[in-house]
Amino acid sequence: MSSFPNSPRLTKGAIIGIDLFNPLSSVIAFQYNPDTFTRSLQPQSMGNQSGDKSEAIRLKGAPVETIKLDIELDASDQLEQGDAITGKLGIYPQLSALEMLIYPKSLLVVANTVLMFAGTLEIVPPMAPMVFFVWGLKRILPVRITDMSITEEAHDVNLNPLRAKVSLGMRVLSYNDLSVLNPGYHLFLAHQIVKETMATIASVNAIGSVAGGDIKLL
Repeated sequence: MSSFPNSPRLTKGAIIGIDLFNPLSSVIAFQYNPDTFTRSLQPQSMGNQSGDKSEAIRLKGAPVETIKLDIELDASDQLEQGDAITGKLGIYPQLSALEMLIYPKSLLVVANTVLMFAGTLEIVPPMAPMVFFVWGLKRILPVRITDMSITEEAHDVNLNPLRAKVSLGMRVLSYNDLSVLNPGYHLFLAHQIVKETMATIASVNAIGSVAGGDIKLL
């Protein structure tokens, strides 16, 4: 897809899955950044069930944040460039990379099956990959994929998908959800610190507007 030579380079969003049992991380860079995505935040307040009025304004932790977005995948550019893999498989590999973020590894499934037949009383469910939603350097979030809907819109003669839209629902994992030993714990905390900095910038600029001055941090 052609672009103007002097246009700024677009930062692409991505979803990254890190699996302890697979040294090759799953990196799904968005072919086209979604025009919009929806974020919903639910405050985690203490309430006032004990009758203590000070409890009404206390927070148990970070809000529960959910994200919904649509990802578009299209093989047209790769086919135009003569990409051999796309010519044989279409966008099936990219779709598979997204889907595997919500599958347990087959080796762990087989291992648990063997343990079950061996009479092991307690089988530990396989761990899902640690998933990160990347939307620029200021927003890198640990997430859990809660739902995924795939609409395949075109196929080649071998029925490989050539164009598809993937609707994703994600729940952001905060320090309320993760162990302090999990890297996602510290990643979310860093994200909150960045957000606090952004809020301070907005407040200082707003004060300057209200006061009639020209107070700016950036």
